Order: sequence, then structure tokens, then C-alpha cells
Amino acid sequence: MTKSSKRPSAGLPDKDTLVAFLREAGSAEKTDIARHFGLKGGDRRALREMIRELEAEGRLGKRGRKGFSEAGALPPVGVADVIERDGDGELYVRLVEASPDAPRAILMPDKSKAAPGLGDRVLVKFQRGAEGWEARLIKKLDVGTNRVLGVIRKSARETRVEPVDRRSKDVLVVPQAQSGDLRDGDLVLAAIEKGDQRYGPKRGKILEHIGKEDDPRAASLIAIHAHGVPTGFSEAVEREAEDQALPTLKGREDLREVPFITIDPADARDHDDAVYAARDEDPKNESGWIVWVAIADVAAYVRPGSQLDREARDKGNSTYFPDRVEPMLPEVLSNGLCSLKEGENRACLAVRMVFDKDGRKTGHRFVRGLMRSHAKLSYEQAQAAIDGQTDDTTGPIMEAILYPLWNAYHAMLKGRLKRSPLQIESAERRIRMAPDGGIASIEKRASLEAHRLIEEMMIQANVCAAETLEQKKTPLIYRVHDTPSQEKIFNLADFLSTIGKPWNKGEPGTTKRFNKLLDETRDTEHADVVNEVVLRSQMQAIYSPENIGHFGLNLDRYAHFTSPIRRYSDLIVHRGLIRALGLGKDGLTDREIAELPAIAEGVTMTERRSMAAERDAMDRYIAAYLEEHVGATFAGRITGVTRFGLFIRLEDTGAEGLVPVSTLGSEYFTHDDRAHALVGERTGKRFTLGRMVEVKLREATPITGGLVFEMLSEPEPRDPNAPAPRYGMRGRGGDGPPMRGKNRPGGPKPRNGSKPSGGLKGVRKGKRK
Repeated sequence: MTKSSKRPSAGLPDKDTLVAFLREAGSAEKTDIARHFGLKGGDRRALREMIRELEAEGRLGKRGRKGFSEAGALPPVGVADVIERDGDGELYVRLVEASPDAPRAILMPDKSKAAPGLGDRVLVKFQRGAEGWEARLIKKLDVGTNRVLGVIRKSARETRVEPVDRRSKDVLVVPQAQSGDLRDGDLVLAAIEKGDQRYGPKRGKILEHIGKEDDPRAASLIAIHAHGVPTGFSEAVEREAEDQALPTLKGREDLREVPFITIDPADARDHDDAVYAARDEDPKNESGWIVWVAIADVAAYVRPGSQLDREARDKGNSTYFPDRVEPMLPEVLSNGLCSLKEGENRACLAVRMVFDKDGRKTGHRFVRGLMRSHAKLSYEQAQAAIDGQTDDTTGPIMEAILYPLWNAYHAMLKGRLKRSPLQIESAERRIRMAPDGGIASIEKRASLEAHRLIEEMMIQANVCAAETLEQKKTPLIYRVHDTPSQEKIFNLADFLSTIGKPWNKGEPGTTKRFNKLLDETRDTEHADVVNEVVLRSQMQAIYSPENIGHFGLNLDRYAHFTSPIRRYSDLIVHRGLIRALGLGKDGLTDREIAELPAIAEGVTMTERRSMAAERDAMDRYIAAYLEEHVGATFAGRITGVTRFGLFIRLEDTGAEGLVPVSTLGSEYFTHDDRAHALVGERTGKRFTLGRMVEVKLREATPITGGLVFEMLSEPEPRDPNAPAPRYGMRGRGGDGPPMRGKNRPGGPKPRNGSKPSGGLKGVRKGKRK
């Protein structure tokens, strides 16, 4: 318990006194509250009732499993996760053991400390600011914060390790005794040595030689080490994975005659899910459909408490890079026994769903079965067949399999449209590898109806899993997505006012309201930026044993069930179904039920770790691809406006880089956070969020993933309705970070003044799902 300076008093407090105590204490459990006020017997029972009433009134919120705090309050000091970066480049943190109503806090900049990144865990001081909660960094709590992943730079006088993380200030000097075998451009993991050194670069000790910065796999290797993504498997786990028997019909329903097919990316090596649909022959469900979704029965091979299970839980999920994948399970399972391969018997957990003609699900049941996939298709292959371009694989199965699947989906689509999930459009990019191992191209991923068909069938299967577990009163891990905070809605409304789209700040942010806004702007010049700001106004989805629904999908209950090969959360849901339905002895254990909060927090963390690693690797690959185009001009869009510059996303590749405010000219520029603009103090001319601009690529640094642009477009005229900016710094825009030396966006330069080695040019073609 957080100690209070108040002297304990006797007797039951009134509600205001209790809330005031929790405001000062930060949080406390019921027993601690009772002890503070000296309550016994009946007073303790009355206290419990008072707490329930205060919760119902919205004045108290949960903190952790047993604690309580004032609703919307944060403790003086707490452990928090860096959860997001907004459109203006500001970082936000959320308390680790936060109640659903706990606010996020803006992380105030501190030039004396290296800024954390998304997914980092930090110790911070919280305080109320003029515009909401603020957090001030005490220290980063990430494992290995005394370690630096960097590149060796050798000179005649010394050997240095320059960090690959653009945010890091820790350039290390390596003792000569350790540097003899090192070469310029080597990638190493080094430890910062403790000592009383106050001036000059810190001293370091080499822990591991990882490779070369021009190694084809450097981008993914750097991301893996920088984010602590677990790699490989122990010998014990490999042996356990290999020591598995082929599935039989024992304890399973025979589904081998059901003509399931898999539809996956063309380069997929593992296949979690298979689908089949047929017209419902029940006369009571005229024009209705039966839809089957079969999922690999990973629980049959990865059993609770086994070494396989422990390492899968540590990994949490598979992590995907353009040239490789770090799988959650050994290949003998992920690409073998657990993969629903065409023509081979496979253990599965399947759900049979019934939909009426309007796409409303009227029933479902789960079975543990033995199936055999009748065809393996890619998304492009399936879509081409439906569009009339069949091949030797799709031609023979059009009437019996593909047409029924699409007709069932079109019925399900009616239900989806009525549900009105959030319709944000996200242009994903993929890196295409060349046969020689280089980067052939960076291109947009096509959005096909085949993608949406599989997505909707998986969503419905996930809903069925959550519904069944709730009905059977079996604890589970939900996939939850909170509604946008009032602060986010206010920020969205402020921005929309700048483009003439009214949004009443008192109006709740429902999916239908968001979709109406997206539809109204879809064919206008503001379509992309509105899509972007709506996306940024959303909360992050997490895993939780407590259900608050899924806002984005507009669903009351939702659980991940369909990808147990690559997500530990789904494996837990499978075990829950096995336990709830009596489908075997390898279901969820009592110990796992007790650990569900910790498991949910763990898989949320590993998911964010993987996302950050994948994003960092993409940045480095893109920088390597663009390094040969330094000096070229590109069309791009302003996707972020900060005090220190403009973030630009290139139209063709999706690459994102910075135009430093110091390069925008001689005029003073200030950051107007409400208008999402940099505004010239003298002329009032503006660079605004969402605007299309032309930029020149000035610097591409593959080892850090940094891109620096020069603005070629002129600013927009002054907004006649906007007040003149009140302050500014010449070419610096307030208190943004300095743009020189090792802190500049492109990363550190070598001491000898030569251009940083590009590397990453000969990227070998990897194997990826």
C-alpha cells in the first residue's frame, strides 16, 4: 500500500473522505483502507458496500486485481508502458496496472535522459497539468538498458560503438584489448561499464559479435536484438516437438470428407485455418448458410506445463520480417504437424456456424476433429477464380467449394454492414525480395475480397469462442478494444474544425459516427488525412481476462481463437474450449486460470514488442532501398507535425522521414497543436497535417532507418481566422531536440567524416508466412 501522511482515524468515513484518502494514497486495497480508518466487524462490511456504491457512481476505479483508486486518477509515481505516439510526435504512457477508466499521460520531454520508445516500460512521476495528466521520466525499466546495440567505428586513436537506435546517446569507447579482432562496420552488443566517469564518451565492454552492418540480414538482426525478441529454441524443446505422433480419430470427429480449403498469402508456409461453406438444408432457415472454420489443434501437441509451453509463452507470438520469421513454435510443428497441409490428416478444433439469409448467426457448435484440406490456395488465386480466371486447381472446385464460400460470405456481409464495424482503410506495404537477395520493390498490398472473406469468417469464429466460454462459465482471455477517450475525441474535433467538418465535442465516438465521417470525406482531398486522424484517435487493442468489448469491431465479446500456431493467446482459448466442452484432458488448468491476468499482460507485451521490432526492421530496409536515391524528389504527405519538424510519408513506398524545422527557412516557426500545423511567426504561412508536398531526399541511413528530407513545396497561406503565433525559435520551433551530432534524425556520423556505410543491399530472400 502507498502510505498516507494522514493520521488514522476511527469510524467509517463518508464517501468524500474515502475518495480524498485514495487521491492522496494513490491506490489501496480494502484491507489497507480498513486498517487506515481503524474499521472492524460491521464497519468493514459497510466499507465494502460504500466501495461498491462509489464504483457504481463512477467515482472509484480498480487498480490491479484488488486495489482501488479515485476514478481517472494516477499515483504520484508508477510503472507505465509507452503506448502510443500521436500525430504531433508526442509520446503517451499508461499505468501498467491501470483500471479501464485510467487516463493516459503525456510524457514530458527531458533532454537529460534518452527518450524511450513505443513499447518501453518506464518508471515515471505523474502530476496533473493544465491540459490533463503529465508524466516525467525517472528511468527506463526495460531489461538490458545498460546494453547498447551498435556499429564499430575504428580510428587511429580509438574504437567506438555507435548505437543503431536513433534515440540513444550512448556512444561507447572500447578498450584496445577488446578491439583487436573487430573491424569497422561490425555489429556488436556491448555493455556500459559502471564507473565515476563524468566527461567524454562512456566506456563499454563487448558482449557479443552479431554480424556486419552490410549483412543481408542486418535489419532484422538489429530489430531482434534491439527489442529483445527471443530467437531459436532449446534442445529440449526441439526434442519435445519432434517426439509427437501423427493424429488419429481417437477422441475426434471425422471431418475428412468435409471439403475444407486453406486460403493464405502466396508465400505462407504454415496454415492455421481452413474454411468450407454450404447451403443450409434446414427448411426453417431458408436461404441460410452453414459455415465451417477449422483451426489447427495446437493444444494437442503443446501441453500445459511442458517445456514447449513455457518457451511458447515466453515468445508470446511469432515475429515476421521481410527476410525471416521468428516463430512461436519449432518448425516441425508450425510448418509440420500443426499446419493444415493439403491432402494430409490433421488434428483440428472446428466450429460449425449457422447464418440466416441476412447474415445473422443463429447457432454454432465446436468439435475436436480430424480433417484433411482439399486444396491450398493463395488469396490472389482464389480472387482470380471468382473473377473468372480459373486454373488447374481452382477450376474443378468452383461449383462445390468456391461459389458457396463467396455466397455465404455475401450473406455474412449483410450482418457485418448492419453491425457497422470501424471502416478505416490502411494502406499496408510489403517488401518484395529480388532473386539475388536484394530489395526488388516496396509496394502496396492489394486489398481483395478474398482477404475480407477470410477475415469475416475468422471474426465470427472468434465470437463463437468467446460466447461458448462465457456460456460455460470458463475464464478466458478476451481481445478487448476500448472506446476512444474524451481527450482523443476533443483532439479529433479540434482538427476537423480546421477542414470545415463539424464534430460536436459532446457527441460520443461510435463506430457509426466515425464511419459517417469517413464516408463523407472518402472522395475528397481530405480523405487520407481524415482516415489517418480517425485511426490515431483509437485506443490500442489488448488482451485481458476482463471483458469491455471490442469497439473497432463493434462486438460485445471477442476472443482470439484462429491462430494458435503464431499466437499464445489463441492457444489459451483453445485449452479453455477443451476444458469447457469436455473434449480431452489437455484443456486449461486451474493454475493457468489463476495466472490469466499475468498471461494476458504478457501476450500484450510480446505483441507490442514484435510490432515495434517489425516496424523498425521495415524502416531500415526502406532506408537501404532509398539510399541509392539520395537527391531524388518525391511526392509525399505530411503525416505528423511536431515542434521539431514535419514527418513525411512518401506516396509510392510508404517510407516515412523527417523534415527538420531548422531547414524550413529563416522564418520562426511555432507548433499549433490544435491545427496540427507549423506556423510562420512573421507571415503566418503554414505547413498542415495531411497536405501533399514535394520533398527531396537528403539522407538515408540504413543502419538506423533514418530518412531526412528537404521541403520543396511552399507553405500554405495564413489562416485568416487563426490568431498570430505567440512565440517561436528561428528554424527550431520551440523546444524540439537539437538537430546536430548523434541526435539528428539520420543518426551519428563516423568520426572520420566518411559517409555511413549503407549495408543491407544484398538482402537474401527469406522464408516467411
